[in-house]
Amino acid sequence: MTNPLICVATCAGAFGVKGEVKIKSFTDVAADCFAYGPLRDESGDVFLTITSKRTVKNGFAVLCEQVQTREQAQTLSGAKLYVYRADMPEPDEDEFYHEDLIGLDVKTTDGKRMGKIVQVHNFGAGDMLEISGTKDIPQFYHPFTKINVPKIDVKAGRVVILIEEAVSAQENDEKSES
Repeated sequence: MTNPLICVATCAGAFGVKGEVKIKSFTDVAADCFAYGPLRDESGDVFLTITSKRTVKNGFAVLCEQVQTREQAQTLSGAKLYVYRADMPEPDEDEFYHEDLIGLDVKTTDGKRMGKIVQVHNFGAGDMLEISGTKDIPQFYHPFTKINVPKIDVKAGRVVILIEEAVSAQENDEKSES
């Protein structure tokens, strides 16, 4: 089994004039992005080794071994920072790391196969599952909420989604039959 990487933060450019890098955390408790070992790049290589950090507006200003100048810090803007999944704590019940969902089979509440989870995105209005689709169904996005994804079984490798259009159509059919 491989040890996947989980994105915990991103570099937001330089902070100040002394080579500090501004870091924006994606973890629930912002400072936890530093708690799981060195920050790595997408290939797993150590990218930033933090020597000091301080809280600033919308993130942290950090000094690290790899950066000595403001110009170097600025070139890191947009770089994603990862840690190994195995170095993170196990999530609580009904909590999931996005990486754990990628590749899971997707079925509807009535058993129709819809594809696999390709990625989990957040475009600003909440998490969305990107689902690969099937031969008959194009790739699509689905809201990742308890109502829209009522069942997640990571160990079994599947999720169940509620397609609201199908529910609305079924309700309309039932109303027209009465």
